Amino acid sequence: MSTWKVAVIIGLGVGAMLIMQSGDLLDSVGNGYPIWRETGLLAQAVVCIIAGVSLLAIGWLHGLLFSPLELLRGPDDVGYIAEDGRSRAQAANEVRRRRKTGELPPVYPNGWYRVLDSHMLKRGEVKSVSVLGEQVAVFRDQDGKAYVIDAYCPHLGANLAVGGRVVGSCIECPFHGWQFRGNDGKCVRIPYAEKVPEFAKVRCWPSCEVNRQILVWFHCDKEDPQWSVPEQQEITKGEWVYRGRTEHFINAHIEEIPENAADIAHLAHLHTPGILSGVDLRYTYSKTWEFVRHDWKVQWEPEPEPNKHCSQMLVKHALTVFGCHWPLLDICVVARQVGPGVVFLQFEHSFLGRGVILHCVTPVEPLLQCVSHTIYYQSNIPPLVPKFILKAECIQFERDVMIWNNKKYISKPLLVKEDSAIQKHRRWYSQFYSENSPRLQYQRDTLDF
Repeated sequence: MSTWKVAVIIGLGVGAMLIMQSGDLLDSVGNGYPIWRETGLLAQAVVCIIAGVSLLAIGWLHGLLFSPLELLRGPDDVGYIAEDGRSRAQAANEVRRRRKTGELPPVYPNGWYRVLDSHMLKRGEVKSVSVLGEQVAVFRDQDGKAYVIDAYCPHLGANLAVGGRVVGSCIECPFHGWQFRGNDGKCVRIPYAEKVPEFAKVRCWPSCEVNRQILVWFHCDKEDPQWSVPEQQEITKGEWVYRGRTEHFINAHIEEIPENAADIAHLAHLHTPGILSGVDLRYTYSKTWEFVRHDWKVQWEPEPEPNKHCSQMLVKHALTVFGCHWPLLDICVVARQVGPGVVFLQFEHSFLGRGVILHCVTPVEPLLQCVSHTIYYQSNIPPLVPKFILKAECIQFERDVMIWNNKKYISKPLLVKEDSAIQKHRRWYSQFYSENSPRLQYQRDTLDF
């Protein structure tokens, strides 16, 4: 239950207790007449309201100072302009219908992808997740091991994640009770059958749990994982603690999102206005907030063998207010991308401390990406610091979302020599595609006369 709900319940309880036990509050002079009984109903109501509001304020302050920051945006919440009385959902649907997609690369690159944060899946729990155009069941057995398998039972197609239950290291189908092992997907029990057929099984996705995230491996040719996601020791040891996450759904091709790391020029234009300018690109250059500016110096490079699946972006950030540079807020960030879907944003500052944002891009559908930012930070740093960093990152990121949700992918872009890193990034990213990588298929209804 959230803090504010607890505060409301306590406030109502205090108010009811004051009314019911009014005879217990005696005059401080000792004349034997209860003060509370002598006050009118209006005064009693005011006292109850003040008590409730005070508790709400305490709960809000506690959440601000200590609770993780969680900003979860829906597919239509960010990046669309709703005008002429239309809702954001209507505006989003109209953009999706009319937007040209361009000549797209394959839609699902080979690599590791986040499906859930570890704390979202308790022992004995199962969840339904959409990933890479598939429906999967993610469950944690009684020993704490997490598994990812295809959601649909091969018997009669029931969704194992909707009503299914965990039995030992297996998941039980809610329809007929068939039980499937998590480590290989094999059916080990059919309650009403004498023998389980050898071929009775569901697809088991290669998965791992690292940095308090559950990830799955995708390869179009069903090849085994070709690299592993590095472990952040500070997270594993508990030296860095969870301080919040954001989640966005983006209507774009997956490659367009990491390509921003090599698009150095866009930082100076799109991300120079201060975070006070907001995320709506129509107003970010408002003169009201132009006294705050972000300055960026960026360099992107792929890593050599044996880490050719990795790349690094070095970012130096400086803040100017009324033209004055504030060195205290200079931050250096190393963004290391591992494969197509996982990025480690490492923060290190002499005053603000150290931490990491796990930036994960997971395809839900061919042109729908789930992007999460999960921050872990030094436990001895006040939570307000990482929460502010995460909020600032969210604002800057949502400016990109407005671009991505409305742009067209151009396979042969018109570039100048200063854009050379973009072409270099596309060549590096192409290693995650294979000959059989799935491509977007268009289906058109036609009338034959």
